[in-house]
Amino acid sequence: MPMNFKPYITRDPAICGGEPVVTGTRVTVRTVLASLAEGMDAEELLQDFPSLSRDAIRAVIAFAALSAEEDLPVAGLPAVA
Repeated sequence: MPMNFKPYITRDPAICGGEPVVTGTRVTVRTVLASLAEGMDAEELLQDFPSLSRDAIRAVIAFAALSAEEDLPVAGLPAVA
């Protein structure tokens, strides 16, 4: 069963220009994902961003996975470059 990320992710035009952030923080989903992509692990993220929790990091990954799934091309249709 996929993680319910909704309690952990907020998108509000008044916060960080409407970018998705971890609820209750100004830490963007993009920042967490970029940090993970650069090789940071959860422990390092928690040290650098003490307002995060392990569940929040997992929620960011779940949110990104769902977003990527929605952006995948439909079978049988050519991908747009």
